[in-house]
Amino acid sequence: MTALLAVEHLTVNYGGLVAVDDVTLTVQPGTVHSLIGPNGAGKTTLIDALSGFVRATAGRILLDDRPLESLPPHGRARAGLVRTFQSIELFDDLDLRENLLVAATRPRWWSPLVDAVAPGRSRRDIDVDGALDTLGLGGLGGARPAELSHGQRRLAGVARALAARPRLVLLDEPAAGLDPEETAALGAVLRALPQQGVGVLLVDHDMSLVLDVSDEITVLDFGRVIACGPPAAIRNDPAVVAAYLGTAS
Repeated sequence: MTALLAVEHLTVNYGGLVAVDDVTLTVQPGTVHSLIGPNGAGKTTLIDALSGFVRATAGRILLDDRPLESLPPHGRARAGLVRTFQSIELFDDLDLRENLLVAATRPRWWSPLVDAVAPGRSRRDIDVDGALDTLGLGGLGGARPAELSHGQRRLAGVARALAARPRLVLLDEPAAGLDPEETAALGAVLRALPQQGVGVLLVDHDMSLVLDVSDEITVLDFGRVIACGPPAAIRNDPAVVAAYLGTAS
């Protein structure tokens, strides 16, 4: 089976600091793959490199066998790889539906001509209402960000990524600040996404969420992969247990 995402020997250097060190991993179609590790392990840097926001020093990134290394962030988004950010960054003067539409619309130079001839055609690959419904925000499309709770704004960030109908979504700490009920709802969404044709690479510190939703987990420490496997194997890996999950009882 061809991997949805293949990361081969990816390295990111900041001067003399090696933030991501020869990382290789794959995300298979129809799966949730999580990335865990302590603060400073290189998780967000890896997400930044995959999405094109930092330049990799070495290595390859392939989405459905298509190399992405030479593409800028918007090119990778057009190819089907999108991401969320730890900061929420919604436009305060737009309602929630407009926020998703702005983020999901990726105009090209000929877009004004297309819109003049066939209004709405450039939006056929955008599903704002479906994304809002998926995250339980369907009744809030007309609300401004200031009218939303912190948890709702967090979920809106995930909906914004899904509105463009991606092949793979990279989620950077989506559960941060969510209450238990919101986290449970997010977990149900993450488990359902692969069945909708969307692969997931998840970074989160909520280990209950990670262990519950993941098909595969990769563990980073100081930028290097120290373990990779299904949740049961990671849960019982002595090095992982000692470093991240607490001492085994």
